[in-house]
Amino acid sequence: QVQLVESGGGLVQAGGSLRLSCAPSRSVFSINVMGWYRQAPGKQRELVAAVTSGGSTNYADSVKGRFTISRDNAKNTVYLQMNSLKPEDTAVYYCNADRIRYYGGTGYDYWGQGTQVTVSS
Repeated sequence: QVQLVESGGGLVQAGGSLRLSCAPSRSVFSINVMGWYRQAPGKQRELVAAVTSGGSTNYADSVKGRFTISRDNAKNTVYLQMNSLKPEDTAVYYCNADRIRYYGGTGYDYWGQGTQVTVSS
């Protein structure tokens, strides 16, 4: 079974930066769209940014100009560089992959375990 493993969350002061990473737990052939979502306490999970295998990106308006999503297709790893962080960015961040092709089959809609990002004012 393939799982998504995240790393890079933590506590940072407002204006600071963090970089999140997400990769599958074992070798896979390919991943279609990879994205980052976040969920703050009492709020619904929302899309932060997504990137296709071809490199096309999509961002939430609230993070445009501050966050950058990228991926390394050779490693099937996605990154989220977060700059100029604000207290309202505080949330649990989840990695998502919409389709993963691996030896033995294809799976859909994978989620990481979540990583906490806390921005202090």
